[in-house]
Amino acid sequence: EDEIILFEREMKEFWTKLKSIYGPEQVNQTLALRDSCKESIKALSEKWSKKLKEGDLMIDKIHEYSNEILQQSQRVSENQEHLTEIKSNLNQEEEQKKELTDSIQELKEELMKKKEIISSKNKATKERVERLCKSKVLFEERLGLEIRRIHNEQLQFIFRHIDHKDPDKPYVFTLSINEQGDYEVTSCTPPLDCIAEFQQKVRETNNFSAFVANIRKAFTALSYK
Repeated sequence: EDEIILFEREMKEFWTKLKSIYGPEQVNQTLALRDSCKESIKALSEKWSKKLKEGDLMIDKIHEYSNEILQQSQRVSENQEHLTEIKSNLNQEEEQKKELTDSIQELKEELMKKKEIISSKNKATKERVERLCKSKVLFEERLGLEIRRIHNEQLQFIFRHIDHKDPDKPYVFTLSINEQGDYEVTSCTPPLDCIAEFQQKVRETNNFSAFVANIRKAFTALSYK
């Protein structure tokens, strides 16, 4: 705008000088040219003023779009970090889940093995108890022995006819089968010092008849003391 004002001022000065030098016809031609120049300048000024405004709007839009893109980029970066954190947590949870599943499977297998072992031991224990019960008649007839089944799958062995002074006097020991499947004497009346030795021997030989006979012999020897 300042340049336009300066240009118009120069045009007026030029016009004043021109009127003093040339005639009316040339002046009219010059006026027509001047008016044409003014119109051209005015149109050009309006055109570039509009272009400048559009440019300013365009620059504002560009700044606005740039800020929006920057914000979107920041959100994308934050979302990417959050996504990475979520993936990391998911991987950790997946590993923990796998470890827990493996542990559960190991526990299940261990439990199944223990159940099988317990079942096998229970079966063996019942078979031994049954065999002992079947031998009851034989022991009663030959050794004057009474066998009773008491609590917790234990067997009580009662010897009589040992003490010649008191034939009805009972000599008793109680037998069970422990968790390892071995014979174990839980009580003995009257107590015998050799009971641990007999117990170890029957575990090694599995000769139960000899075990019972040896205890009866020990009771008999004790009655003569």
